[in-house]
Amino acid sequence: MAGENGNVIEHKAYARVGLLGNPSDVYYGRTISFSLGNFWASVRLQPSKELVIVPHPTHDLVQFESLSHMVNRLQAEGYYGGVRLLMAICKVFHNYCRDENISLREGNFTLSYDTNIPRQTGLSGSSAIVCAALSCLLDFYNVRHLIKVEVRPNLILNAEKELGIVAGLQDRVAQVYGGLVYMDFSKKYMEELGHGNY
Repeated sequence: MAGENGNVIEHKAYARVGLLGNPSDVYYGRTISFSLGNFWASVRLQPSKELVIVPHPTHDLVQFESLSHMVNRLQAEGYYGGVRLLMAICKVFHNYCRDENISLREGNFTLSYDTNIPRQTGLSGSSAIVCAALSCLLDFYNVRHLIKVEVRPNLILNAEKELGIVAGLQDRVAQVYGGLVYMDFSKKYMEELGHGNY
């Protein structure tokens, strides 16, 4: 759902499965992937006085029963959560718009997220959060028409690279386009266009 100034904006991005060609997206190859409608990440953007990134009550725990509880949690799930992903896409989006001379209106927002994509299963849960957040930013700033759909997977990947996540474009393309997607990452396309042929 997208809204004008003052309205809440919410977007979903779905889990992704690589059907054929994985991981040839990082080797100038071709792939086919599809999104799964049963698993998604949703991001909610609500205009607010200050810019706020809301920690998820389960995935971004900052309160624990004890030191042992915290250590066990970190050993099981690491230091990962969605707050860092939301912050990274905000930074990458801002810098891209600045570099491309895309004016962003004034105004702040509160970003929150939820997801039912199982963690560390190869279903692209992190990129789904970033993809949904990018869609919210495109609508909040009313710049969707100024940032080509072919470029959006690169922005999502750049946000993840900002955090040291090693990945290729395949997941992000499937999530931006949705459904069943054929992707050709031939060197010719990647060098001439900066993205594949989807």
